[in-house]
Amino acid sequence: MQFFSRISAITFKEFRQLSRDRLTFGMVVMIPLIQLLLFGFAINTNIRNINIGLLDEAQSSASRNIVETVLATQVVNLRETYTSIQQAEAAITAGNVRAVLVIPHNLEQRATNTGSALPLAQWIVDGSDNIVAAALLGLRTMPLTLQPQARAAPAPSFEVVLYFNPERRTPVNIVPGLLAVILTMTMILFTSTAIVREKERGNLELLITTPVRSLELMLGKIIPYILIGLVQMTIILSLGHFVFGVPINGSPVDIVGATLLFIAASLTLGLIISTIAKTQLQAMQMTVFILLPSILLSGFLFPYEGMPQLAKWIAEGLPATHFVRMIRGIVLREATLGDVQSDSWFLIFFTVVGLLIATFKFRKSLD
Repeated sequence: MQFFSRISAITFKEFRQLSRDRLTFGMVVMIPLIQLLLFGFAINTNIRNINIGLLDEAQSSASRNIVETVLATQVVNLRETYTSIQQAEAAITAGNVRAVLVIPHNLEQRATNTGSALPLAQWIVDGSDNIVAAALLGLRTMPLTLQPQARAAPAPSFEVVLYFNPERRTPVNIVPGLLAVILTMTMILFTSTAIVREKERGNLELLITTPVRSLELMLGKIIPYILIGLVQMTIILSLGHFVFGVPINGSPVDIVGATLLFIAASLTLGLIISTIAKTQLQAMQMTVFILLPSILLSGFLFPYEGMPQLAKWIAEGLPATHFVRMIRGIVLREATLGDVQSDSWFLIFFTVVGLLIATFKFRKSLD
C-alpha cells in the first residue's frame, strides 16, 4: 500500500506543478489544437490560382479565347502581361510569376491547319516546384475550341517547357528548402535557451553586476551562432550539389547575403522566446510550436498557392517563408538579392523589431 501511496503522492505533485506552470499547460493544449486546425485547412496539394504571366503575340479574338478558357479552370491567375520573351523569363527568374503562357503570332495558322501536329501555344513553367509544375502540366491536353476536328496526329493543346528543373527531380526542389528548415530548427533552438540557461546556471546574477546593457547582451548572444549557421549552409548546399546534383546557379555573394539575413531573423526570434520562457523545457516547446508552421506553411513541402488566405497571412509572418522563396530563387533560378528585395526587407525589418522586443522584455534582475 505504501508503494502505491508514494506513487500517488508524486503523481499529484506533478499535476499540481503542471497546473501552476501556465505556459507549459497552455502548450499541452494549444499545440495539438492549433496545429490540427491550421494544417487541416492549410495543407492542400490540389492547388489553384497559380500566378502566371501572358505573352500574347497574336493579339486576336482566338488568343483571347484561349486565355479565357485557361482562366476558367481556376488553376491559374493572370497577374502580368509582357511584350517580349525576355520580360517573361525575367519575371519567372524573379519569382513574380510561376509560369508564362506564350501565344505565338501564327496562332490562326496553327488552328486552321489540319495537317499540323503543332500545339497551339506554349507554357514556360518554373519547374523548381514539382507540385506547381505538375498542376500546369495537367493543362497541356485541355480541350480548346480552336483545335481542328481532324489533325494529322493527336497533339497536345500546349507545349510545356520546364525551366530550372526539366527532369522534375525531387532533390532540386527539396535541398534549398531544407536549408531553411534546418537553420530554423538550429538557430531558434540555440538562442531560445540562451537567456534561460543563464538563469538556470545562476550566471544571470553575475551579468547583473556588470555594466553590460540589454542590447549588448542580445547581440553578444547571437553573433557566435552566425558562424555556425554559415557552416551549416555550406555543408547542406555542398552535399546537395555534389551528392544529389542540385545546381548552384546563383552568386555565392547573394547566397551568403540571403542566408545571413535569415540567420539574423531566426536568432532574433529565438531570443524573443528566450526572454519569455522560464525554463529550457518551455523554450524547446515554444521552438517546436514555431518549427512546425515553418515546415508546413513556408512552401517547403506544400505550395504557397494551395493555402487558404488565413494560412497565407500566417505564412507571411514567418521568416522561413521568405527565405524559402529567396534561396530557391537564388540557387535554382539565378536570381539576385535585388530580385527578391521584398523578402530581404521583411527579414531586415523582422530582425530589427525582434531585437528591440527581446531587449525590451529582458530585465537585468532576478524577477
